[in-house]
Amino acid sequence: MFQRTSCVDDINIKIVAFSSIVQLGDSCIINGLSKAIAVQREVEMEYGHEGNFSAYPIFSEPIPFQPINEPLEFLRQNLNPIIKVKHIGIIGVSSASVLHVGNSQHVSMETRIKHIRQLLPHSEEQGQG
Repeated sequence: MFQRTSCVDDINIKIVAFSSIVQLGDSCIINGLSKAIAVQREVEMEYGHEGNFSAYPIFSEPIPFQPINEPLEFLRQNLNPIIKVKHIGIIGVSSASVLHVGNSQHVSMETRIKHIRQLLPHSEEQGQG
């Protein structure tokens, strides 16, 4: 892997969360994985299985990666082996995301989120109020 020196004069990041990475410099492998269950309820009610990832197939199904079959040709001329950045301003890096200044050989990122809305049946909704 081609190596370079990464120089960042100023970096301002407010939040880095949930399997996210800030990498200044070269890396061989970056892997990020984040799983989340988001439940929105009209009434406070527990069914008991909401926090169990194995209860939802979305967390165990294989991701269908499509092969890249396009030919790629490029000419690279690195006269100065330095990556120079003056300023980076980021509000948030979240859910298996990466902010990377440098070279990477292999990067794999995955986020799986199950959103659940628990709403009252229409007849119960009209009876309250």
